[in-house]
Amino acid sequence: MLLQLKIQIKGITKPPVWRKLLVPDYFTFDRLHQVIQEAFGWQNYHLYQFSPKGFGSYPEIAIIDEEWDEGNTEDAELLILKDILTQTGQKFTYIYDFGDSWTHQIVVEDILDKHVLKAELLEGKGACPPEDCGSTWGYQNVKDVMKDIHHEEHDEMRTWLGLEKGEKWDPNYFDLQAAKKRVAAV
Repeated sequence: MLLQLKIQIKGITKPPVWRKLLVPDYFTFDRLHQVIQEAFGWQNYHLYQFSPKGFGSYPEIAIIDEEWDEGNTEDAELLILKDILTQTGQKFTYIYDFGDSWTHQIVVEDILDKHVLKAELLEGKGACPPEDCGSTWGYQNVKDVMKDIHHEEHDEMRTWLGLEKGEKWDPNYFDLQAAKKRVAAV
């Protein structure tokens, strides 16, 4: 079976940041994590977890890490999607980076009777927030600073974002074709 998932970062608007994917239901949650990383453009620098409603809801699915695991964690490298994501309309949570706590809502939009070997990115919207920018409020600050060329932090922010002279940063920009290639390579 094939899961059609819409995944959106919670708390970001104007524009919202979301991706729509087709994912084989036999993938593990760790592989779904890898697909999400590539679809959004995250750099996979941080820990993550899946759970029904975020921190403190069970089952908590993550890579088993001795520093973070309190004994309630299901191993994301072993647990497969079809064991948890079973119904159209079902919602689940993916949290990336426990410092910034990027909370993504996953919605199972459809379950298709198709068998494929790879995930596929269908569409998306909005630029992925930069790693370590400070969660949704920090991302809003990036957007505010970058739209005001007279802002006292504008030049410093450009440098931090790695922008070349004359290069623009656009929170609406999403390169669908490049992201599709990254997802297909997982």
